[in-house]
Amino acid sequence: MKPEHKEEMKRRARNIALKVAYDGTRYHGFQRQTPPILAVQNVLEQALESVFGDSVELAAAGRTDAGVHAAGQVVNFFTDGRIPLSRVLRAVNSLLPEDIVVKEVWEADRSFSARHSAKSKTYLYRIQQGETPSPFTARFAWYERRPLDLEAMRGAMRLLLGMHDFSSFRAAGGAPMSPVRTMLESDVYEIDGGQLEFRLHGTGFLYHMVRNIVGTVHDVGLGRRSVQDFAAILAARDRQQASPTAPACGLCLYEVAYEGCSPAR
Repeated sequence: MKPEHKEEMKRRARNIALKVAYDGTRYHGFQRQTPPILAVQNVLEQALESVFGDSVELAAAGRTDAGVHAAGQVVNFFTDGRIPLSRVLRAVNSLLPEDIVVKEVWEADRSFSARHSAKSKTYLYRIQQGETPSPFTARFAWYERRPLDLEAMRGAMRLLLGMHDFSSFRAAGGAPMSPVRTMLESDVYEIDGGQLEFRLHGTGFLYHMVRNIVGTVHDVGLGRRSVQDFAAILAARDRQQASPTAPACGLCLYEVAYEGCSPAR
């Protein structure tokens, strides 16, 4: 959005924020695209414009890629629309397809930005293990027939804790920014149905960073790389040293944290 357009939007009466969940399988990511390419933002803005009777330009906490999901995406927009908050959830969700759902709505402070006010984000990534794939998890997990060494993978994940230069897990094509990030939580667990769930909670993430980390830790789980190899890859600050990017289907933007707690409270 151009700076002058942004200032025009901010002169509107209300700053509305939403928590949104979506299955990203059939979308070309969150960020608005030129039709006929379909993105979550296109669909969500169209529904919001119908409900608020106003043009809508969303700011989002994260620009999830094609095929990536969200359980806790946060967006905000400025509007002069007068619909009461109590009616927004039902009105908007009645216009959305079943793979996009608005979970919460609140009137935010004028200074609140879903993107710039965020203090940290949590991503989940799931791998489905088993002799045969499951049709019930295929849209939401990376299938791996071969057994993975959970303890070795946990050892690699723990090396990510703290402040690091994550250049080795940064894909080309992202916005120019510092590769230094602080990882507050980094682990992998076995959950129901033979699934492994990677949980990464950090102050910020680089382009494809989570999927590049998971792709490399997956190789540790297969025995292709050791935990010591993973440490060397992190220290190298060289994307060419890491493994291929994990598939998009397993990734979910789980939660975005703001100052205090949920901005809805």
